[in-house]
Amino acid sequence: MRIVVKVGTSTLAHATGRLNIRRVEELVKVLSDLKNAGHEMILVSSGAIGMGVGKLNLPGRPADMPTKQAAAAVGQCELMYTYDKLFSQYNHTVAQILLTSEDVDHDDRRQNFENTMARLLELGALPIINENDTVATAEIKVGDNDTLGAIVACSVGADLLVLLSDIEGLYTADPRKNPDAKLIPVVEEVTPEIEALAGGKGSDLATGGMETKLRAAKMVTAQGCDMVITNGEQAQRLYSIAEGREVGTRFLGKK
Repeated sequence: MRIVVKVGTSTLAHATGRLNIRRVEELVKVLSDLKNAGHEMILVSSGAIGMGVGKLNLPGRPADMPTKQAAAAVGQCELMYTYDKLFSQYNHTVAQILLTSEDVDHDDRRQNFENTMARLLELGALPIINENDTVATAEIKVGDNDTLGAIVACSVGADLLVLLSDIEGLYTADPRKNPDAKLIPVVEEVTPEIEALAGGKGSDLATGGMETKLRAAKMVTAQGCDMVITNGEQAQRLYSIAEGREVGTRFLGKK
């Protein structure tokens, strides 16, 4: 099975912006194990700006574009260094790909991306993809890694996209505000009623909320790919998700 896993800043980093080492180590271990089991794994990873903020000792996530891009440039090195070191322990080779929306909006550039991805997977590498935050401005930004994850999943013909987030899945109401909110385990179709359940943005370090996740679900399910939203605190859940068991919210791809 070809699986794209998107991991958000809220999963990778502590509230301080510094890397959550225990969580990242566990994620790498599970992804490596799933790869050993014969799955083709692709990681879409946020966290470059967050890590840059920590590395540069900035007081918080910057608001202005030049500082954001500077933080991304510093943080991307740190992020890939960490992934490379951790995946190497399990004898897996990682590849870094940084994208802007221009790379997928134009046919020839998207074809190049798809060809590169196909070859990397054939060669047994584990591609790690992030938005190119160092050069992407508003005009060429994908904007959030939920959408980027969906674009990647569609481009590589993935069977499954997993969005690891700071929320368990899609609820009947915002669980942070409503104690009676119920988790919805399966969504067969993203209807206007389902879209109406999307609240606002997630954590302070993140850029996407439930709205972007539902948009991602519409994109991938139209291509026949399943999508799961679940909490990224326990990477072990990926085993159950890969086996098709009920974890978080699963959006069913159109068959």
